[in-house]
Amino acid sequence: MPHLLWHRSQSPFGPGAAPIGAPGSPDLPVHHPPDEERPHHPDAYLHDRLPGCRPLTDMASSSSLLSEEQFLCSICLDVFTEPVSTPCGHNFCKACISVYWDSNDLCQCPLCKEIFYRKPELRVNTTFREVVENLKKMRVRGKDESPAKPGEVSCDFCTGMKVKALKSCLVCQTSYCETHLEPHQRVPALKRHKLINPVENLEDRMCKKHDRPLELFCRTDQTCVCQFCTESDHKTHDSVPLEEECGERKVQLRMTEAEMQQMIQERLKKVKEIKHSVDLSMREAEREISDSVQVFTDLVRSIERSQAELIEMIEEKQKAAERQAEGIIKELEQEIIELQRRSTELEQLSHTEDHLHLLQSCTSLCTPPHTKDWSEISVHSDMCVGTVRRAVSLVEETIMSEVKKLCDAELKRIQQYAVDVTLNPDTAHPYLIMSEDGKQVRHGNTKQDLPDYPERFNYVVCVLGKEGLSSGRFYCEVMVKGKTKWDLGVVRESINRKGEIIVSAENGYWTLCLRNGAYKVRAKPSAPLSLRDKPQKVGVFVDYEEGQVSFYDVEARSHIYSFTGCTFTEKLYPFFSPCFNDGGENSAPLIISPVNDRLSLSLKNS
Repeated sequence: MPHLLWHRSQSPFGPGAAPIGAPGSPDLPVHHPPDEERPHHPDAYLHDRLPGCRPLTDMASSSSLLSEEQFLCSICLDVFTEPVSTPCGHNFCKACISVYWDSNDLCQCPLCKEIFYRKPELRVNTTFREVVENLKKMRVRGKDESPAKPGEVSCDFCTGMKVKALKSCLVCQTSYCETHLEPHQRVPALKRHKLINPVENLEDRMCKKHDRPLELFCRTDQTCVCQFCTESDHKTHDSVPLEEECGERKVQLRMTEAEMQQMIQERLKKVKEIKHSVDLSMREAEREISDSVQVFTDLVRSIERSQAELIEMIEEKQKAAERQAEGIIKELEQEIIELQRRSTELEQLSHTEDHLHLLQSCTSLCTPPHTKDWSEISVHSDMCVGTVRRAVSLVEETIMSEVKKLCDAELKRIQQYAVDVTLNPDTAHPYLIMSEDGKQVRHGNTKQDLPDYPERFNYVVCVLGKEGLSSGRFYCEVMVKGKTKWDLGVVRESINRKGEIIVSAENGYWTLCLRNGAYKVRAKPSAPLSLRDKPQKVGVFVDYEEGQVSFYDVEARSHIYSFTGCTFTEKLYPFFSPCFNDGGENSAPLIISPVNDRLSLSLKNS
């Protein structure tokens, strides 16, 4: 075939058009071999469309040979529509050349000016039209296609701009954009190839042993295999297509995702609860600060008032002493004046020569004048003995009254953390007898025949609660009325249950006890407590995170003792010991009492 390319400068209308076409001879016959006989190259189908030209896909990706400008009509300067060839060998749009000839007196070629004395019969070049139509489609695709972004799989056949791949072929081991994928959608031999969503490293999807696509999944070995693998190493194994296994895995993934979503919702709910708790905590802290400022302000004012009253009383006593001293001094001075006058008279009389006058006056002058006995009269320098102590005692009473109010408020607040505690019979010493509801325990006189569980105490007469605490707060109340000995508190889960035990905080026992009328905490050494009242009902409060165990006299609404700064690393359990019966003297049971006005809370076994 003659040359096909024309430069724009050849156009009579100036640069901007480059006609392309075949000579004016009739269309050359083209032999189309069956699709099965064509090479499997994805662009091979274009070799039979335009003899002597490169495939169209090469045209789209390379400007070295053909470009869009070479497919422009020199009249409308657009891509050919219904291209026709004139006898001189130039190509135009059928409509363009027809309009051109109809508007001119001469029928000539717009490019070479060759005159046709007889208007040629124009026929559409169907092969050329097909090439042009494909070019138009490629131009539309090119507008839609964009370079592959980082992380996206690019087409392996694009030689210029790397376009995002649409599919990857496992047989060809190549990724294709929409343009270069066309043969796999048209050619029967290529349509049988396995296409997947675009992926990198296609060689990883090939069997290293047989160089075949990994299309099956061995459930026995939990690995991907090819068809040849199932006929050799995995012959007796349970193998299924990847699609089938993926289907089941997707169901499993959806279930897992649903579980994850549920976990997310639970945690979002927990986050909301925590944020709400933080808000409540902030408001509570502000209220506590306000209340504490008010309490201490009232106490300071009370102390200042007591101090002012004490100073005023001392000053008044001082003034009274001064007045008393002034009165005494005045009387003494009067007596001194009288005594001095008598002394002067006596001295004068002692010098007189008048014997009669001396004898007549001696009797009256020698008689002592009437005076007080000042030996028992004095003014004490220390007038305020006990005054300051009494004033401080009044302040102490005021403070204790305020402390009692605070204890009452504190007890009401911690009672909201009350839990329903039940005794665990599997931990009880064989001599202990419990009620059916698990709320009472006392010492019996007969050892019961019970299984020796690892958690049962076999030496110390005590029992634990069923509910354990590994976080949060805990409160319960126990009636101890009528007992002469008892132990209450909480213990670590890992404490020794067998043989003799040393009850102390260091060994994991945070307890309060009564022995011989004295109350003690099981510290090291045991610390005796001075209580105003004898508790009849004891409240036990635990704050796990704060490391605190506190005891309260519920009826007196007072605080007994607190273990603070403890470090809890394992679950804690309520601890109860009614101690020995002592011949009936200590026969009263320990009774777990319901807490009045408590919130409905319960411990979780964690």
